[in-house]
Amino acid sequence: MLTVLIIFGSILLTLTFVFVIIYNLLIYHRNRVDNAWHQIDVQLKRRYNLIPMLVDLVKGYASYEKSVFDRAAQLRNLASRLSTVSGQAQTFTESSNIMYSLFAIAENYPDLKAMPEFLDLEKQLSETEDIISAARKYYNGCVMFYDNARQRFPANLVASLFKNRFGDRDYFEFDSSTNISPSNPGT
Repeated sequence: MLTVLIIFGSILLTLTFVFVIIYNLLIYHRNRVDNAWHQIDVQLKRRYNLIPMLVDLVKGYASYEKSVFDRAAQLRNLASRLSTVSGQAQTFTESSNIMYSLFAIAENYPDLKAMPEFLDLEKQLSETEDIISAARKYYNGCVMFYDNARQRFPANLVASLFKNRFGDRDYFEFDSSTNISPSNPGT
């Protein structure tokens, strides 16, 4: 009888140990996803802060493009209120279209394109786009690892017990045909 209790206790202890390891692994992957998203969010905020500066520079040369300027302001306000990845991706796509329009307008004004402020802003936006692109790849990789960790057996059993803690995470996807580089609009 004692042997059965020892064997049963050993099995129970082993299962508890495995459960704790799996739970902690899921937390690790979930936190990596959250951290990766925060890195993107920081760069998106930087991008949304730079776009109005671009609007102000271009506005002085092409005041007839009022709809583009108004939409840029709306997108910045909208982006600050969005908390979902899919919502941010949609706003990212729309703001890329706005940037493309602004750089296309600037093409018609050589004096504007030669201004040091415009060149500096163009460089900052280009750097920000590169950082966002790299952070997006990292974030999507973290989501993939998190999904793999959640969906494999026996971790899927633990994840299903704690669905509110280990729910689905969205990939940061957008229409890549609108992802532009300020120095080369439309690419």
